[in-house]
Amino acid sequence: MSRKTERYPVQSANSLWQIYKTVPFLKVVKNFIVIQIARYMPFIGVKNWLYRTFLRMKVGEQTAVALMVMMDIMFPERISIGRNSIIGYNTTILAHEYLIKEYRLGDVIIGDEVMIGANTTILPGVTIGDGAIVSAGTLVHRDVPAGAFVGGNPMRIIKE
Repeated sequence: MSRKTERYPVQSANSLWQIYKTVPFLKVVKNFIVIQIARYMPFIGVKNWLYRTFLRMKVGEQTAVALMVMMDIMFPERISIGRNSIIGYNTTILAHEYLIKEYRLGDVIIGDEVMIGANTTILPGVTIGDGAIVSAGTLVHRDVPAGAFVGGNPMRIIKE
């Protein structure tokens, strides 16, 4: 299944030159500061509060986001993490991608009781189903079925 992203073509130089036409500068500054504080925050409850309050992310109860996790700095409100999930160390979760001729936006939905290993990258427009396990170092470039064990780059289903 392909990713669910909205595509926005650009006419001039690459889409990064359009960045402040798509996201207000002060929003990016605020998001950057909150995300950097959260990346180093050792207290899970405080980290989740920062995400919910300042970034408008949906973060379920008992969810644990490890140190150094990088949330999308432009559109964190498009990230939703279910309850009792674990996001591993140094993971990156993106809800946008800026390309040469276009930029894309897509919601990232991580279900309940999902485990994501360290150093994983999750691209925009991806849904990870309830109870799924994503092994460390995986590039999640498409949906993950509920209960599946996936890994690798490119990602493949190891066990359903």
